[in-house]
Formats: sequence, C-alpha cells, structure tokens
Amino acid sequence: MLTDAALRNIRGKSKSYKMTDRDGLYILVSPAGGVAFKYDYRFNGRRESVTLGSYGPAGLSLAKAREKVIDAKRLIAEGVSPALEKQRAKRRLKEARSFGHVARRWMDHAPMADSTRNMRRSIFNREVLPQWDNRLLNEITPGDLRAHCQTIVERGAPATAIHVRDIVKQIYAFAILHGEKIDNPADGVGPASIATFRPRDRALSPTEIRIMLGLLGEVATLPTIRLGLKFILLSMVRKSELQDGVWDEVDFANAVWSIPKERMKRSRPHNVYLSTQMLDILIALKTCAGNSRYILPSRYDADAPMSRATFNRVTSAIAERAGERGLPLEPFTVHDLRRTASTLLHEMGFNSDWIEKGLAHEERSSRGVYNKAEFEAQRRHMAQEWSNAVDAWEAGRAFTPVLVIPETAGPRFDPRL
Repeated sequence: MLTDAALRNIRGKSKSYKMTDRDGLYILVSPAGGVAFKYDYRFNGRRESVTLGSYGPAGLSLAKAREKVIDAKRLIAEGVSPALEKQRAKRRLKEARSFGHVARRWMDHAPMADSTRNMRRSIFNREVLPQWDNRLLNEITPGDLRAHCQTIVERGAPATAIHVRDIVKQIYAFAILHGEKIDNPADGVGPASIATFRPRDRALSPTEIRIMLGLLGEVATLPTIRLGLKFILLSMVRKSELQDGVWDEVDFANAVWSIPKERMKRSRPHNVYLSTQMLDILIALKTCAGNSRYILPSRYDADAPMSRATFNRVTSAIAERAGERGLPLEPFTVHDLRRTASTLLHEMGFNSDWIEKGLAHEERSSRGVYNKAEFEAQRRHMAQEWSNAVDAWEAGRAFTPVLVIPETAGPRFDPRL
C-alpha cells in the first residue's frame, strides 16, 4: 500500500507510471512529477476509469482518496457510473446560473402587485443583490442567509430582514420551479429566528386619535405633512395613493377625488368622496403645492412626489413623544389609520358595504360579483359624519353619528323614467 511518506518523495520519470494502493486505488505519476489518484472498474460490462483528484496540499490526501474510492463503489452498487457522474457534475457546474441572473428574472417576471414589486425591488437592490449577485445558487447556505439577516436586525431594521428572507425564499422557489436542482436555503431559516413583531392589527381609539392629532401639531415636520397625515385618517386612502396623487384627479366642484385604476392596489378605479374638512385640507395643500402636479410634492423637487419614508418618520416621532410624556398612545403606522377608520365606523354602526367601498375593498364572493353599487350618496354622508367625529374627538367632545342619510340625499328611482 501507499504511504504519505512515499507520496511526498515520488519523482517523475521519462514516462508516466502507476503505483497501486488498496481497494483498486492507484496513482498515475506524470513525467513532470504530478500525482493523480485514479480508480478503474467495470460498469455494465465495460471498463471505465475515473480520476478522483490530484495529490498535494491543494488537492487530495491519501486518506481522502481512499474515501472517494468507497464513494465510487457505492455509486456502482446503486447503478450509477462514477465517471459519468463526474462529467455530469462538471456540466452542472458549467451550466449553473448565478444567483443574480435568476434573481433578476424573478424580480421582473414573478406575479405580484405593483406596489409590492416596488417595495421588494428597493429591498432587493439594496440588501440582496450586493450580497450575492455573483454567487452560484448552490453556494448560498442557510447560515449565509441567517448571518446577513442578523446584520440587518442589528442595525435596527428587523422588518427589512424578514423581507430579505422572504425574497430569497421566493427566488429559490422560482429557480426550482424552472428546473434548478437545488435546496432552498430559506427553508432552514424560520422568520421567528430573525425577528418577532407585535400583532399587525392596530386601530386607534377616539382618545388615541385626540392625542395623535394634538402631538401632530408639535412634532418637527412640514405643515403639508401634518395635513396629509390627517387627510389619510379622514379619507381612508392608502399612503401610496395619496403620495402619488396628482391635482388632475381632484374635482373640487363635485367634491370627489377620482384615483385611476393604474394607481390602485386592485387595479380598479376608486372615487374618494370629499367631506368639507377634506376639501379644506386639499385647498390648503393646493396652495402650498404651487405649480407642482403632485398633491404632496417633494420638498426639494416640485416635479417629484414626496419621499416614501416621510409619513413613517412622523408617526414614529408622535409615538416617541407620547411615550416621553406618559400619554396612552401605543406606536402605530400610517396603514393603521385606515384600519382605525374601518374599525370605528363599523363600531358606530355604519353599513359594512359603504365602509368596504370607501376602503376600495372588493368582495370576492358571488354577491360581490353582482353588487356593483357605488353607494355615492351613502358614502358622502358617511365621510362627512366621520370627519365630524374626528373633529369632535380632537376637541375632546363626544360624538353621536347620524347613521341614516337624509331622504333628499338618496338616489331616486322613478319608474316613469
């Protein structure tokens, strides 16, 4: 049998020569002195030979070469040719796609809402691609993903870390769906191992609305941002719908803001019926906007909308100030204002159909398919009552809503028409 000492002292000769070890392992020594571990065997009646690797500090040790012979014999017993499997492995490596290549295809072609794609693309470009762009798909391990998410958590962005894990999981699922034979590293990284969060369901009480609106006037921000945040509470629109809103969509004469389907989450046009208070806010915003086409233009560029993070900074500042003063206002998000309006309107007793239409939600049952009513008169009444309620709570007063629209305000159905 061969020994490590003998291998270290091997020298080349004028021609290549062999030296045998045990279990069919042998070495082939080249004239230059290179040593290759080889194994000859018979497979399906034919003679085959496989090179296991080269001897040396950067190659195989004798012990490792003997282990590879055992692995080769196991493959033969399973009906697999070691030589052909080695060729396949080389071909797979040559044809392997980089993570960045597959990730970009997923980002561009995977089905998702436009608002979701925009958010994920921002995280993808900032947190995912720079980390693993040029790696092969099989080179990213659960440990790599967990470590990267941990660095994001440590800088104070646990929600971003969770999104990074979800994005990587979906990229690998996309790759597997399209024929890649790989494991998904995100399967070994549970979201709870990265960060945990408070429940997302959060609706402010009337008392919290009073505190929030009171502190809104104190935090350091622009008057337009204060107006915009209150407008979201009154109108129940999504943050992105207001931030991308343009003045051409607002009809002051008819007190309606018509948002086109291209900007709506469910790709359906949506009318926001404006109360007196909402009209006053829009008039103030129009005065501040000058010649900008945007309802809330950027502070630094009138031809661009307001920064996506602005409202979030304000809500965080309000919650922080409430905490410093010991006021009963838990942290909340901009989206919680929509949930607040929905929750309190339901508790007041308003019709659920009116509320859901006001939120631009579409019922997916058979009833929703046939119910195309816009409930304009009812929603106008509800919007005014909701705005009146918020004004009352801001002033510290109780409020009793009128749940039924005046008879003269409703639509008329005359059989003679």
